[in-house]
Amino acid sequence: MTQGPISQTIAKTFSPPVMEARRWLDGVTFPPERPLLNLSQAAPVDPPPEALREAMAAAVAEDDSHIYGPVLGLPALRSEIAEQWSSIYGGAIEAEQVAITSGCNQAFCAVISTIASAGDAVILPTPWYFNHKMWLDTVGIEARPLPCGEGMQPDPEAARALIDDKVKAIVLVTPNNPTGAEYPKGLLDAYMEIAKEYGLSLIVDETYRDFHSQSGAPHDLFTADDWQDNLIHLYSFSKVFRLTGHRVGAMVTSTERMAQVEKFLDSVAICPNQIGQKAALYGLQNLSQWVAEQRDEILNRRAICEEGFANLDGWKLLGSGAYFAYVEHPFDIPSNELAKLLVQQQSLLILPGTMFQPTGTDGKAEKQLRIAFANADKDGLAEMFKRLKAFRP
Repeated sequence: MTQGPISQTIAKTFSPPVMEARRWLDGVTFPPERPLLNLSQAAPVDPPPEALREAMAAAVAEDDSHIYGPVLGLPALRSEIAEQWSSIYGGAIEAEQVAITSGCNQAFCAVISTIASAGDAVILPTPWYFNHKMWLDTVGIEARPLPCGEGMQPDPEAARALIDDKVKAIVLVTPNNPTGAEYPKGLLDAYMEIAKEYGLSLIVDETYRDFHSQSGAPHDLFTADDWQDNLIHLYSFSKVFRLTGHRVGAMVTSTERMAQVEKFLDSVAICPNQIGQKAALYGLQNLSQWVAEQRDEILNRRAICEEGFANLDGWKLLGSGAYFAYVEHPFDIPSNELAKLLVQQQSLLILPGTMFQPTGTDGKAEKQLRIAFANADKDGLAEMFKRLKAFRP
């Protein structure tokens, strides 16, 4: 049978890393005394809290949950986000500057479609969030890597040196996926100044904002009267309310750009999931105390990881925060091979640094691993350190 044509950009895009890692489990038998410990994916495995599930069940009975909704999302949710974000950041955000999307990944895809075209370039700090790189590859936009330095922080002056006529945007994720690093206010301010100087978009993805170690606003970018000229803010309800399967994300941008975003969203999903949106609205209005408790638990797990790696010979913690620990391993073997051996010998599934940055340049990717520690409790993390200590390639 003759196969029809396949787009060269999609053909050259790498396979989804989490799905690839799951295939490493095929044919592997995990002994009862050492069951699989899966720390590969940054997604909650527990269901939403009972009150939220009850609210979602009630939403199923509502007639308007089963019809098309507005392309840019439910007005009540857009208004709630505008009000709460204005309060959190001390700025002025209007409901018409908010869009609801089918997850934060779709928000990124939508906004990129309004900024850049095939042949243009977008700066991504490395290690990068692999789905950002995948989308840029898919649509023929160059992902221009900006290697992070000490503390996994991206240097603004190094970014400036990468800018030419092709560059249309800079993307920052804070707290970061995959490194966990939190970008301080001054760093974000410096990137905003660069965006203004060169007329670029600054895309700030704060999917993990609710697990930031700092109380209060992590930045004040929205306080500027002209924030909408350059700043685009992305967010996700997947982690904070455990709604990964319901696909609810959000973006904040100018009303002028929003008109272009609407074109993309209408041609892809028409509207975001109605029940998921109602769940997000309920969560914003009723679950602040529950979210604070979840944040405390995640920060406790972060502290366990920091102490554990400080006491694990040969290993180095490069960054930690939100859901992640990003580490350097001590073995003379590339991380993509090491990760497979950890599955086979220690029933431990984590992702190699080769999935998050270009390989073969400085060798760093081959020495690094990402651990999604948020999906392990205190006992699970103790077991992880036990297995890492026992591992020998």
